[in-house]
Amino acid sequence: MSVPASYIDLSETVRYGVVDGIAVVVLANPPVNGLSNHMRIGMDAGIRKGMDDPAVKAIVLTGDPAGKGFCGGADLRQLNTAAGREGPSIHDMFDYIASAPKAVVAAIHGFALGGGLETALGCHFRIAEKNANLGLPEANLGLLPGGGGTQRLPRLIGAVPAMDMMLTAAPVNGERGAELGIVEASFTGDPIEAGVAWALQNAVGVSDLPVVANNPVPDADSVDLAAAHAAIRPNARNGRAQHAIINCVEGAINATTFADGMAVEQREFRELVASPEAAALQYQFFAEKEAAKVIGLSKETALRPVNSLAVIGAGTMGGGIAMVFANAGIPVTLIEQGAEQLERGVSIIKGNYEATAAKGRLSAEQVATRVGLITPTLELEAAKDADLIIEAVFEDLEVKKELFTKLDAIAKPGAILATNTSRLDIDQIAAVTSRPQDVIGLHFFSPANVMKLLEVVRADKTADDVIATSMKLAQKVGKIAVLARICDGFIGNRMLSPYVREAHFLLEEGASPQQLDGALQAFGLAMGPIAMGDLAGLDVAAAGRRRQRELLPSGVRFSKVADIVVDAGRLGQKTGAGFYKYEAGNRKPIPDPEVEQIIEKCAADAGITRRAITDEEIVEREMLALVNEGAKLLDEGIAQRASDIDVIYTNGYGFPAYRGGPMHWASQQGLDVVLEKIKKLREVHGEYFWTPAPLIERLVAEGKTTF
Repeated sequence: MSVPASYIDLSETVRYGVVDGIAVVVLANPPVNGLSNHMRIGMDAGIRKGMDDPAVKAIVLTGDPAGKGFCGGADLRQLNTAAGREGPSIHDMFDYIASAPKAVVAAIHGFALGGGLETALGCHFRIAEKNANLGLPEANLGLLPGGGGTQRLPRLIGAVPAMDMMLTAAPVNGERGAELGIVEASFTGDPIEAGVAWALQNAVGVSDLPVVANNPVPDADSVDLAAAHAAIRPNARNGRAQHAIINCVEGAINATTFADGMAVEQREFRELVASPEAAALQYQFFAEKEAAKVIGLSKETALRPVNSLAVIGAGTMGGGIAMVFANAGIPVTLIEQGAEQLERGVSIIKGNYEATAAKGRLSAEQVATRVGLITPTLELEAAKDADLIIEAVFEDLEVKKELFTKLDAIAKPGAILATNTSRLDIDQIAAVTSRPQDVIGLHFFSPANVMKLLEVVRADKTADDVIATSMKLAQKVGKIAVLARICDGFIGNRMLSPYVREAHFLLEEGASPQQLDGALQAFGLAMGPIAMGDLAGLDVAAAGRRRQRELLPSGVRFSKVADIVVDAGRLGQKTGAGFYKYEAGNRKPIPDPEVEQIIEKCAADAGITRRAITDEEIVEREMLALVNEGAKLLDEGIAQRASDIDVIYTNGYGFPAYRGGPMHWASQQGLDVVLEKIKKLREVHGEYFWTPAPLIERLVAEGKTTF
């Protein structure tokens, strides 16, 4: 399918032709047909050309059939720029269509998202390919549909379903779109052919052309706007945008005229565009796209085939990893050394799928298919034909080295050998094999079948095609991949160490666990560091704390609080007590005076006079600990970009996306301000922990205020 050669160019991105008396305006700016100035100029010219031609009976607006879709929405890079204001606005175009004598039909294939769907809503009629995605996902970027979507969609399908689509940012397919009334019909095949055929049969000669803007909101009396506002979580990623969307729907319901509702939409849109939350979410959007690119790696690097997988270890992590690949349709051999452990692992996998099905997110058939893709076995030899082998065994270097020695003898040539270690030296693991070029780290985050982040860790001898394959495979299975080099903890967990260290120091200096966690949750984190430790299990980090303590020079401060809590048998939620107490069946942390006594004794033993600590100090000190370590990782080449660090922290550690990530937060403060604050902490707490990262000092010396 392609645009006929007879079509003419109306702009750099739009083509025009006439078929059987139907003018066809084709959006042709791959891959997403963004609504740039060139696109708007061409669209407007094409629609007017068709209107002015007496031989034309109706107009079809569609995407290039050879491309991926109809239109992916606004060109974000032109937001608030001169180019973004050049040429006719889409509002001008919609006003022209509304008063036009000939029908304009949007024929959608692939996708119509954001401004793309709004463009279709501005037409008289819409048809969509059955599997096309239709949606208004602007809330994910901290924005709202600013092309009339908050006003037209409620008038077309009702306020309740329209609000649900906008608040969840979830698309519907063309078939469902027809059921909802977003489109008149769904089709299969070439959008030009389908559009022309539908227009000839249904749109030609219609005297009273439907204009969505003229409709009332059909379910206006049944909408509970207060409940909609109350349902938004205080720390929701895009909460500000969601509240604004509800305000716009209220504007549509209460509007005397369409223009009244549009005034509400434009006011709310302008406020969001200028907000730091929207800037941070758009920064995140581009950061995630950038993270997929490997600096210095040729785009022509051939990928290794990954059509089968073996996972070693059927515990929580191994089972979750198996689900990740089964969900993507890739067969998995799940290997465990004990029958009981294997049976338990398979049972948990089935339970997870059944729980998802119970919520209506999977059919019984889908559950059966995915479970059927996972083959459990006790034989390590079963990994011999796998294209990719991922070990998810106990986090012990010697255990992993022993396993990789065995895998080296079993795996077929060219198989990728991956470790799920969260902090161990992958070079040492690779060194026990005869094929270190095939070894890589794939650090999934728990629960692996839920968490989107994947740290891809390249070892010293990892081959380029193994790196490229791993990054591409991550996208295929729905993960956001970030490339790292080897150090203790890689990117995320290495930064976590000073973050947790400062949390424990702050406890000794006067903060309570609940104050510390509360301050960081109020800042936007999903969970504070103390509650996070209880959730993960305080014993899990015990070995790391011991290793860190052994490396410290004599006389350097080290908090014993966590170790004493662990020695008391308080390992966190799994034992019903950690830094907090927990009631059976309830994850809510309950402050415990016993822990407060432990903290006070540790402070006294260390000669620390406790004091009142503000929430502001807690947040600032914790953020600066993250930022300073992140800057060191950048300088050492462990992380490729500052934005990669932010992608890791927002997707793997509960950092609020609407603040962009720790490095973005630092840039917003100004690196000169950050440097001065780190220097003040050095004066109070010593240079061992608070020596400014050389990169920050260099950037400030060069007059730069951002990473």
